[in-house]
Amino acid sequence: MVFDNLLLERESAVAIVTINRPKVLNALNARTLDELGRAVLDLKHDDGVRVVIVTGAGEKSFVAGADISELAVQTPTGGRELALTGQHVLDAIENLGKPVIAAINGYALGGGCELAMACTLRLAADTAKLGQPEINLGIIPGYAGTQRLSRLVGKGKAMELILSGALIGASEAERIGLVNRVVPAAELMTEARKLAGQLAASAPIAMRYIISAINKGLEMPFAEGSVFEATLFGLIASTDDMREGTRAFLEKRKAEFKGK
Repeated sequence: MVFDNLLLERESAVAIVTINRPKVLNALNARTLDELGRAVLDLKHDDGVRVVIVTGAGEKSFVAGADISELAVQTPTGGRELALTGQHVLDAIENLGKPVIAAINGYALGGGCELAMACTLRLAADTAKLGQPEINLGIIPGYAGTQRLSRLVGKGKAMELILSGALIGASEAERIGLVNRVVPAAELMTEARKLAGQLAASAPIAMRYIISAINKGLEMPFAEGSVFEATLFGLIASTDDMREGTRAFLEKRKAEFKGK
């Protein structure tokens, strides 16, 4: 698959997707969103890929936001369709069924922050800056930023960040739960690869069900979410991976999961 604005690499069971528009700080234009959507669909159906890392080209930016030159000329209908398209792509990332690690190497603003929030886990360089500064352009987040940010950091903090348009550093983002971990910038990709390798060795069906249980369960009343979890628990009992994992534990050896 050939892309203009993405780089797609495979390292064993790990795929690395790099947003590759460094001259515009990796801004998400329509073409980039389309390519990202196609890449995600390809990775979803690639059984050889168990974990995905998403990052940005260069040292300055993960994704600095949407492409303002496209936003400036949007009509009401076009703006709604653009937002829905972006939401569809980010939903596909969130529900990929495989862990997606955002390696936030610089600015993650607007659509870039929304992209990071759609990922399963977020590692941030200590130099990273995050925020939803759309208010400064007279607009609002459009790729479900109001929804994901409030779920990650709580209603009050999300209101503060989105209404003010303030940018926060990596340490503050970690403190409020927006990112999972902060690492030195020079070690970001090393740590992302290390985490990806650890996850890639885990049981892929169990990981898919965990992601589904949390993502969907959060939208359900507690009792319904618990029943959904129990249903997935029952389904996992039919897998070869469950039998391998329990047998390996009893035999005091490392399990070798096949995703079956």
